[in-house]
Amino acid sequence: MSANPAAAAAAEGAAKPKSNLIKIIALVVLVLVLMGAAIGGTWFFMKKNAAPAGKGGGEHASASSHDGDDEDEDAPAEGKRPPPVYLPLDNMVVNLTDGDRFAQLGVTLELADEKTVEQVKLRLPAVRTSILVLTSQRSAEELLRRDGKDKLAQDIAVEVSRVLGMRSPRPLRTDEGEKRALIQRYRGPIRAVMFASFIVQ
Repeated sequence: MSANPAAAAAAEGAAKPKSNLIKIIALVVLVLVLMGAAIGGTWFFMKKNAAPAGKGGGEHASASSHDGDDEDEDAPAEGKRPPPVYLPLDNMVVNLTDGDRFAQLGVTLELADEKTVEQVKLRLPAVRTSILVLTSQRSAEELLRRDGKDKLAQDIAVEVSRVLGMRSPRPLRTDEGEKRALIQRYRGPIRAVMFASFIVQ
């Protein structure tokens, strides 16, 4: 009988290292599966978030540069619209209607995409001339007021659209309870006109 307890103890001793080995292998496999899931999940979500700006924006952006009437481009919460592209123009100095007064202004255009940037660059002399003519029709008093600057920015957006052969931009609506925006935003390829510098003397 004493042989049986010794054999049972020997079998039990051999089973413990084997069960420990199984536990270690199972733990390693579990850790590898969890790491793989974390890496795969991160890759999936990063690729999903990058798709609207890269892959999905190409066709949408080229269609909006032609007609400017696409209602979906006004939904930034959905993340479908690609990020805007800014095109700063060289500073311009222009005489005002006041006689000896002049204005120096730096204009930056917010455009829908790179295709629109290339269109503006191709017609840059005509765009600059249009801005100079529009500004020279203003008085210093008019340009010193905020509504005068807003009106000039709106006129520049319309005139640049005309030079590019595009439909006039339509202002985006704001809710009635909202404050007036510092920069008027538009539908279409020309999203906004901003002044990087504005000096009236």
